[in-house]
Amino acid sequence: MKLVDSHCHLNMLDLSLYPQGIADVFAKAKELEVEHMLCVGVDLVHFPEVLDYAERYPQVYASVGLHPTEQVTEEPTIDQLAKLASHPKVIAIGETGLDYYRVEGDLTWQQQRFRRHIQVAKQLAKPLIIHTRQARQDTIAILKQEQASDIGGVLHCFTEDWDMAKAAMDLNFYISFSGIVTFRNAVELQDIAKRMPLERMLVETDAPYLTPAPYRGKPNQPGYTRYVAEFIAELRQEPIEKIAEQTTANFSKLFKVNLC
Repeated sequence: MKLVDSHCHLNMLDLSLYPQGIADVFAKAKELEVEHMLCVGVDLVHFPEVLDYAERYPQVYASVGLHPTEQVTEEPTIDQLAKLASHPKVIAIGETGLDYYRVEGDLTWQQQRFRRHIQVAKQLAKPLIIHTRQARQDTIAILKQEQASDIGGVLHCFTEDWDMAKAAMDLNFYISFSGIVTFRNAVELQDIAKRMPLERMLVETDAPYLTPAPYRGKPNQPGYTRYVAEFIAELRQEPIEKIAEQTTANFSKLFKVNLC
């Protein structure tokens, strides 16, 4: 059995918690049969750290992008993003998207940033990693307007409703579930995980955040993708092996990587 953590932030882990540092993180992941992981960029300042993990470790891939809430003095241009994303181990653009939670005023800047990321993704033929929060209508509208279905991608750490999941899947996007799906109050999300087609599903940790049960409240790590997949398997009354096989195949297909 083989699992993939489709979204984590290795450069944000507190490695002081592990006696052997990142080696312990990778060993735990292997023990739990999480054999590959995508280290996702959220800003350009720390992108070299993200890329360094991907360059040094064969089981790690990288993405480049500017999170929708990240504050910068100057927005990166399409050419600047494209140059960073041209590295062979950068397999996606993002995370990008819209986040209207705790943000007020004119949000045109956030929408323009989102559009630039979509344009880069289309230019390089690399899929998008979408972060969306309290911005359902605008997220789908911009994906349609920019013809993001041409390249596709994933709505990561999905916490929205069925209508948005369906709209995203209709636009050639996958839906990724994090540890949130294991939370007791995540009833609506659990229903979506049960009823959506497995061929459109990914699993992730978003480590070091959103630790799944049974370790909720403790720091997250990529190996805990296993508990997300096990929970979904139980929800769907399907073998964990089936969830692992299909979500791994989905990752390989979406990001165009051969997971040997």
